[in-house]
Amino acid sequence: MNSVLKLSLLGALVAASVANAQAADAKNVIFFLGDGMGPSVVTASRIYKYGEDGSLNMDKLERTARIKTFSNDAQTTDSAPSMAAYMTGVKMNNEVISMAQETIAKEPGRDANGNLGVDNCPAGGKSVPTILELAKAKGKAVGAITTTELTHATPASTFSHICNRNAQYAIAAQSVPGGAGYNTALLDGVDVLMGGGRNHYTPYSATNKFGRVDGRNLLTELAAKGYTVAANKTEMAAAPNNKKFIGLYSTRSHLEYELDRTAATPLGEGATQPSLSEMTLKAISLLSQNSNGYFLMVEGGRIDHALHGINAKRALSDTIAFDDAIKAAIDKIRETDPKLENTLIVVTADHDHTMAFNGYGKRGNPILDINRGYRDNLPSKDADGNTYTTLVFGNGPNRPALRTNVDSATALADNYLQETGVRLASETHGGGDVKLLATGAGAKTFKGTIDNTKVFTLLKTALGL
Repeated sequence: MNSVLKLSLLGALVAASVANAQAADAKNVIFFLGDGMGPSVVTASRIYKYGEDGSLNMDKLERTARIKTFSNDAQTTDSAPSMAAYMTGVKMNNEVISMAQETIAKEPGRDANGNLGVDNCPAGGKSVPTILELAKAKGKAVGAITTTELTHATPASTFSHICNRNAQYAIAAQSVPGGAGYNTALLDGVDVLMGGGRNHYTPYSATNKFGRVDGRNLLTELAAKGYTVAANKTEMAAAPNNKKFIGLYSTRSHLEYELDRTAATPLGEGATQPSLSEMTLKAISLLSQNSNGYFLMVEGGRIDHALHGINAKRALSDTIAFDDAIKAAIDKIRETDPKLENTLIVVTADHDHTMAFNGYGKRGNPILDINRGYRDNLPSKDADGNTYTTLVFGNGPNRPALRTNVDSATALADNYLQETGVRLASETHGGGDVKLLATGAGAKTFKGTIDNTKVFTLLKTALGL
C-alpha cells in the first residue's frame, strides 16, 4: 500500500472517528442528584421498597462509577462545594458555591429583620462557569428543580456564584434577569426553576417575616420578564409550555417530605405541592420545546435533611420518590427517543452520610425494624441484652445514656429517630465515596473511580460544549 493511499485511509478513519464522537454527543442531559444518598441509603431504600431481590429504577442504569467527594479544605464535604464540583469542575472550600478554588467562605450578616439578608462576600470574587451556563450559551434550554428551597446549596450551584451558601437572598437575586445582582452569565435567564422558599423572592411584611429586606418582589420582576409564576401543582400543570417558568411551592423553607406531602402540615401546603416526578415531567415538557436540546438538574434534596435528623423512614421514602422521578423521566423521554440516542441520564449523590447497615439480620426482615437474626429470626441483642435496629447512625443527637430495648412498634413509627454512636446536636455528612449511574448518549464514559470534578468534564464532553 503506497503512502498516499495510507494517508487517505488514515484521514478517512479520523473523519469517521470524529463523526462517531459527534453522533455520540447528547442533545439533552438530565442530571439527577440525590442529596446525601450514600451507598447505605441506596441499599436500605431498595430493601424498603422492593426487598433484597428487587431493584430500584436507578439500579437498572447500565453504566456505573464510584465518586470521590472531598472538598478543597475538608475530608467530608458540604453540599455546596460537592455540587459545585459536578457543575464547574473546580474543587472549592466548604460552603462556597461555584467560585474559584481560593475563595474563602464568609457568613452573611443579619439584616434589620434578623434574617441573613446581608451578603458579606468581598467584591471582585472570581466565579467559575457552570455546566448550566455553558449549555445556555450554546443555545440550549436549562433548568434546575428541587424539593428544597430553590436557593439551597445544590440548585444554587447551577445558576449562582457566591462565597457562602447561606446568602440565600443574594442567590435569589442572581436568578432575576436584568435586576440588581443578576448573574449575567445566564443570558436571558434560567428557563425552568422549581423548589421551595418563596420568602427569598418576596418582600418582608407582617405576614412574611422571612422575606426580603430590600422590598423587592422578585416574582413580580420575573413575571415582567415573561416567566409564568406558579405557587402550587395546579398552577404548575396549567402553565403553558412555551414560556419560561418558576414554581415556588412553599411559603418558606423546603417542600414537605414525601411521607408528609399529602398530610396536614404546619403551613397547610403539603397537599398542594407537586411530587418530584410531577415537577420533573413538567420541566421536560417545558425544556423540550427548545430544538437545540436542554440541560436539567433534578434534586431529591430532602433525603439529606431526614438523614441529618436521624429519621431513616423519611430518608428512605424520599429516596424512593427520587427514584420514581428517574423512571418517570426515562419513560417520558423514550416516547420520542426510544433508545436514548439523544439523551444522557446521570444519577448520583453529592456526599455520603453516617447511616450504617447494622447486625446480621434475617433476609426479609423489614429494614426499619429491630434486627432479627438470620439463624432463628429472634430479636438480636447487644452485649447488654437489649434489642437494636438494623439502621443506626455514626453520630447524631439520639445516644441514650443507658440503652434499653427497642420494640417493633417504636422502630417502625414515622417519627422514630435511630440511635447514634457519637452524640452531636445534628448528624453530619459522611466522607465515603458515592455511586454514579448513567444511561443513554455518552454514558459509556462514566466508569471507574473518579473525582467529582471529573464528572463536569464528562458532562461537558457529552453535551459537546
